[in-house]
Amino acid sequence: MSKVQVGLVQMSCTADKQQNLQKAISKVREAAQQGAQIICLQELFTSLYFCDVEDYDNFKLAETIPGLSTDELSKVAAELGVVIIASLFEKRTQGVYHNTTAILDADGTYLGKYRKMHIPDDPGFYEKFYFTPGDLGYKVFKTKFATIGVLICWDQWYPEASRITALMGAEILFYPTAIGWASTQDVDTNTEQYNAWQTIQRSHAVANGVHVVSVNRVGEEAGLKFWGGSFVSNPFGKVMFQGDHHDEQTTVVELDLDKTDHYRTHWPFLRDRRIDSYAPVTKRLIDND
Repeated sequence: MSKVQVGLVQMSCTADKQQNLQKAISKVREAAQQGAQIICLQELFTSLYFCDVEDYDNFKLAETIPGLSTDELSKVAAELGVVIIASLFEKRTQGVYHNTTAILDADGTYLGKYRKMHIPDDPGFYEKFYFTPGDLGYKVFKTKFATIGVLICWDQWYPEASRITALMGAEILFYPTAIGWASTQDVDTNTEQYNAWQTIQRSHAVANGVHVVSVNRVGEEAGLKFWGGSFVSNPFGKVMFQGDHHDEQTTVVELDLDKTDHYRTHWPFLRDRRIDSYAPVTKRLIDND
């Protein structure tokens, strides 16, 4: 299929896990009614963004994957004939947890999971307290409608992650994310941060010649204002859709996957890569001594 309808679900969350899941399902249905074929939910959509504090009680929010949430979403995917990208807090075993996204195909089949590789640790984003870094590597998933790559939030700052995923055959890069502004920040700082966030992801679209779909949450939680602004970029960095910074939105955007061949042919960045010269990138820093 050359044209694919992608759905973006940008929503706020509460402390009630089941309520959030049902809200997400309702919005998946809304996106499907608008014609969506692949629907992406935001990062950790079944809860508030609990990583704003280091609290052992928050580990109770985790679940197995596959598990209760993926079972329920699989039924919805099969009923509606849509692919669902679901970001969840995974309990792998006692004491080992991951920030993980599950992929459910249009017939309800669980295709697998991607575990977040890059884990931040900043004020208000204490993810290293909760998440073990991913150990599955970068992944692509052959869904009914397209071969997709999924990366998660902090991964979005790393061109190596998008490059490898694209080289594995991803036709679309999806980024479920949860990022926002501190309530004490000024407008200029907020604008600068959002622009940096969007620009780096648009650059992944350009460098790899693929569409990028980024889905963020909205709402205020514990002094953090999640900035929404979910967006879609074409393979040359053009913003095809940008969400509101305040309101919930369920949006469907048509992607023409034939554009990948067009842009990669006219701007052949992959052809001209000097793979013989890139070995130093595996070093932390390149010291002179």
